Amino acid sequence: MQSHIHTEADLDAALAALRRADPRFAALLATAGRPPLRRRTDGFAALAAIIVSQQLSTASANAIWGRLAAAFDPFDPAAILRARPARLARLGLSAPKIRALKAIARAVEGGDLALAALGEVAADEAHAALTAVHGVGPWTADIYLLSCLGHADAWPAGDLALQEAARVAFTLPARPTAKEMQALAEPWRPWRAVAARILWTYYRAAAEAAKSSARATRS
Repeated sequence: MQSHIHTEADLDAALAALRRADPRFAALLATAGRPPLRRRTDGFAALAAIIVSQQLSTASANAIWGRLAAAFDPFDPAAILRARPARLARLGLSAPKIRALKAIARAVEGGDLALAALGEVAADEAHAALTAVHGVGPWTADIYLLSCLGHADAWPAGDLALQEAARVAFTLPARPTAKEMQALAEPWRPWRAVAARILWTYYRAAAEAAKSSARATRS
C-alpha cells in the first residue's frame, strides 16, 4: 500500500481512491479544484518552523522565523543548544517554544530523534517518535508528517482550520472536535492527508466566494 505522496501521479491515485471511498469528495474537488502537491523541506529547521508558527498568524510567524533564520546560520540543533534563552526570547519566541526547540535539539543531537529516518517508517510510528519529545504535540507531528514528509495518512485532527473546513464542506451543525474529526476521517484511510488538503483547498475557495458575493452585494 502506498504510504507517501511525492509526485503528481501519487496525488492522482489518492484523489481517485478518495472519490471511491466518499463520493462527497467529487463535489468538493469540482468546486475547489485540484489541491496543490506542495511539499516543504524536512529536517530540524522545518520542524522548528512549525513550532514557531503555533497559535500565531502567518505574518507573525514569518516575521519571527525570519529573525531566527538570520540570527542562526546554519539553523541547526547545535546552534539552538548554544543559544541563551534570553536571546531567543528577544527574537520573539515564547518560553514554551524555547523549551520545545531546545528539547528537540537535544533529542536530535543525542540520537533520540532520528528525523532523517521518519520518512521511511509508518505514519503512526513516526508520529509516536515525534510526540515523545517534549513540546512536540499531535498537531505539530501531524503537520510535519503531512507537509514535510508527505505521509499519505497523516491527519491533523486538532487543526482548527481543518475542523472549520470540515464543518463548511459537510454542512455540519458545529465545528467538529478533534475526536469527532478522527471518526469522520476513518473511512478515508490511508489517504487522510490528501483529504485534509482537499478540505483546506475547498475552504479557501468557499471563503473567497463568500467575499466576492459580499462585495457584489455592496456594489
